[in-house]
Amino acid sequence: MADFPRSLIEFQRRFPDERACAAYLARVRWPDGFRCPSCGHAKGWELLTKAFTWECADCARQTSVTAGTVMHASKLPLTVWFWAAYLMATHSNGIAALQLQVQLGLGSYKSAWLLAAKLRRAMVAPGRALLAGLVEVDETTIPLRRKDEPPEGGHGRSHRGKMLVAAGVEVQGGGPGRVRLAAIQDASAESLHTFVGANVEAGATARTDGWRGYPGAPGVIHEPHVVGPMAAHVVLPWTHRVFANLKRWALGVYHGLRRKHLQSYLDEFAFRFNRRHTRHAAFRSLLGIAVAKMPTTYNMLIKPEATA
Repeated sequence: MADFPRSLIEFQRRFPDERACAAYLARVRWPDGFRCPSCGHAKGWELLTKAFTWECADCARQTSVTAGTVMHASKLPLTVWFWAAYLMATHSNGIAALQLQVQLGLGSYKSAWLLAAKLRRAMVAPGRALLAGLVEVDETTIPLRRKDEPPEGGHGRSHRGKMLVAAGVEVQGGGPGRVRLAAIQDASAESLHTFVGANVEAGATARTDGWRGYPGAPGVIHEPHVVGPMAAHVVLPWTHRVFANLKRWALGVYHGLRRKHLQSYLDEFAFRFNRRHTRHAAFRSLLGIAVAKMPTTYNMLIKPEATA
């Protein structure tokens, strides 16, 4: 049997209650058997007096299956976490917090938003591989959602009234492979070189539209294609397709994005795009990253996110 449900009916059968969810998390977190997060000892036992908690045979530390993960100290049932992860990972366009509140019967929008925001933080795998081979690199702008921002942005690469986003898309067999997206401060060499260095493997070829901010990017072979009178999507077809899909998704699902949490939404889009051929397996990926991620508090989530 595949280690992920392929339909809603199969999901319901596999995760009908808290114990089934906890057992799955334990297998994901400790695939080779329990290992104490404190001393590293490989022997322990599940307690009968505390739900879903293991005790180390060496140091006697007790560890819940959700302790130290994205689900740390959550008052929500594990079944709610699992349903939210399944809906966010497998829906082709994702699901907004308001929809999540209604679908899961949550008592407040804040609970739904916090649940979605924590899962969104688990959509970036630690140590994920950088983009390799031929990589299209470009930037675009997304209108701000806030009402107190200028209603019309500046022209070209100006970021007045707009949010700037950089993208890298692997070109594989004439089509798009993996994508990376990042919010950037501006289209300067400093911002673009930071993006390329953080997302493109050394030795890869970065194909760009010839913008002066790209030459000299560290570790990559720069392949500029000066657009001039030519349509930019002819030179960089896959970044432009990604940008078009990103903008439609942002408006259709979230009715526009805000600057404060832009990077998290970009990470969500990239997570889903990179798993577009294996949507149901994305549920397994999301929970796998969730148990490896450090806890995230509400105060951490509401802080403005950094940009490159």
